[in-house]
Amino acid sequence: MRKFTALVVTALAAALSLTACSSGGGTGDAASSSDTASESSSAGGDGGGLTIGLAVANLQADFFNQIRTSVEAAGKDQGITIVTADAGGDADKQVNQIQDFITQGVDAIIYIPAGATAASVPVRDAHAAGIPVVTVDRNPDGEPGDTFIATDSVSAAKALGEWVVQQTGGKGNLGVIQGQIGTTPEEARDQGFKEGIAGSDIVEVARQASKQWHQDEGFNIAQDMLQAHPDINIIFGRADALALGAAQAARAGNFTNILIVGFDGDPAGLQAVKDGTLAATITQPTQAMGRLAVDSAVKLINGETLPAEQLQDGVLTTKDNVDQYLAQHP
Repeated sequence: MRKFTALVVTALAAALSLTACSSGGGTGDAASSSDTASESSSAGGDGGGLTIGLAVANLQADFFNQIRTSVEAAGKDQGITIVTADAGGDADKQVNQIQDFITQGVDAIIYIPAGATAASVPVRDAHAAGIPVVTVDRNPDGEPGDTFIATDSVSAAKALGEWVVQQTGGKGNLGVIQGQIGTTPEEARDQGFKEGIAGSDIVEVARQASKQWHQDEGFNIAQDMLQAHPDINIIFGRADALALGAAQAARAGNFTNILIVGFDGDPAGLQAVKDGTLAATITQPTQAMGRLAVDSAVKLINGETLPAEQLQDGVLTTKDNVDQYLAQHP
């Protein structure tokens, strides 16, 4: 979603004049919320002095933090300098951060868009400067990256929906807490889950979108849903943070018979599955995705052609198999 550490030298950021910030389902602490880029590098490996810009949607989200640590660790292993900029969920800010990468002449950019708005602009600008772009988790509509790395969210969400059907006998009233409208993961998870519950008697009675996939949004949205629809007995939070917020709201309202599922496999989400707070989640291979992003960036720098999409398997995670992912995240 593999266990490495990176040397972060924030003092170099000022010299590079790069900006950064922090996005996604925020269950973890922010690694950085300043306007300063952080740089990770190593003399080892065979990266040959390459520099890769990593534009992250929001480091308040554990999911994105896991990808960041994996990318920085892979860069360290290969002797590649990784310069990380955190957009803090601000798409306009991210456009400026990537323009800074372009100005500094990075060799490639790994890009996790902060939202659907203006997401295509950084890819277009980077390509105009001859810089290859690897998009991760979200792929801008109309201006995709040179290769796109993500969990196969359609397939994974379908498996999750099918599991919900099995657990409920195919009956129930569903509330959906959406992620950011228009983003790749929101649309894919919506499609897959609908396919998973198709043909059952599960009825969607409410849905509402979050703005940043955050836990407090999940709490507030779920509270409103349960007040308006007290017969809801299934909630799908499109991210673990949203699902955890929904679980808080259910407890606060004394709703004891709601099956709540999430998506991401964040450490907090996995622990909640183990504890029974969440019934299930999808564990995304963030560590593998981060390493693949670096390897793909190097190949693109070297002129290789890669598949348009490199989709990874997400794993349906319940009490039956959660311990292995708590012990070692994929």
